[in-house]
Amino acid sequence: MDAFPYIPDTKALPRLRSAAADCRGCDLYRDAEQTVFGAGPKTASAMFVGEQPGDQEDRAGAPFVGPAGHLLDRALGDVGLDRDEVYLTNAVKHFKFVPAERGKRRIHKKPSRGEMLACRPWLLAELNAVRPELVVLLGATAAQSLLGTSFKVTKERGKLIEIPEGVVGRPIAALATVHPSSVLRAPDRDTAYDEFVADLRLAAKELSR
Repeated sequence: MDAFPYIPDTKALPRLRSAAADCRGCDLYRDAEQTVFGAGPKTASAMFVGEQPGDQEDRAGAPFVGPAGHLLDRALGDVGLDRDEVYLTNAVKHFKFVPAERGKRRIHKKPSRGEMLACRPWLLAELNAVRPELVVLLGATAAQSLLGTSFKVTKERGKLIEIPEGVVGRPIAALATVHPSSVLRAPDRDTAYDEFVADLRLAAKELSR
């Protein structure tokens, strides 16, 4: 079971977004509020891929609108990139969570490999629709969804790599870094933020060529 049967034969983002709202390619749709599809211009030269929507994204129906998204916005500004000019999405389109023991808070739970693979056709459809020059992979789930489960962000972080031609029919430049949520959790947040910005600066430099 995966998302492939739900994907229309189109490169039009509005049609893809509409179809994704009815996806039943895995069971995550049962508990999430809604599908959170990507957002940004079809002409974007850069696509940023995270893991999955969080609590605030699930409620709003838009990617990167919570604390991690605000940190990403700040980092993009620091390297001269405009959020409105990049495409933001996630490897998994539904919020996976466990309820907190007390209260109504929902606690993020990492998607399984099966859930990541089930949702992969949506990410490939977005890549084919946007055709970015560069893909920035934010965290292990995003990187492994396109480069395989053996890919290690800790080893390849901050390096320009290539998504193979076999993934979407043409090779695409990519750069892997951490997810902005990990910066928020870091013991030394300032250092973690500076390292994250350094990675994004490499991406900005590549895009300016």
